[in-house]
Amino acid sequence: MTPSKKSRKPRPDKSQPLLRQLAAVPETLFAGAFRQQYGAICFRHGNAGSEVEILVITSRESGRWVIPKGWPMKGKKPFEAAAIEAWEEAGVRGLVKKKPVGRYTYLKELDNGDVAPCMVDMFQIEVTDISGDFKERGQRILEWVSPDEAARRVREIELKSLLVQFESHGRRKRDRG
Repeated sequence: MTPSKKSRKPRPDKSQPLLRQLAAVPETLFAGAFRQQYGAICFRHGNAGSEVEILVITSRESGRWVIPKGWPMKGKKPFEAAAIEAWEEAGVRGLVKKKPVGRYTYLKELDNGDVAPCMVDMFQIEVTDISGDFKERGQRILEWVSPDEAARRVREIELKSLLVQFESHGRRKRDRG
């Protein structure tokens, strides 16, 4: 007689909108508040000087396209945590806006198999330094793409919206100083 396999919790279909994902795992709705994360919309100006390029990276686990993000860090302000994530995950540094430019929500599968709803506050980083030597080098693919292409690649609807609006938003912020 073979031992029974431990039953796995149902996994949400990440291609679906957040509410549909939550409906598939209703226990997450009652498990408490959203978990906070901080992310970075890393951008640079293309060769023509006026076009904006957004850095997208692949997730280490699934290989899907995401932006650098992570958990709060003790002793670090939210914008500092976002900047550290951008450095560790993508090897970029730059000028960081201290106020978030937006937020999005998604479901994260935790190491123990649980699913946690997360809210990610997004901080804008104008990239001034790119390094080939960073913590997660070789674990991710990095690409610079237009805001529209970045929005096509990510799955989260709210993040898509932030990215397609980013070019005009980034230009207005830059013009104002």
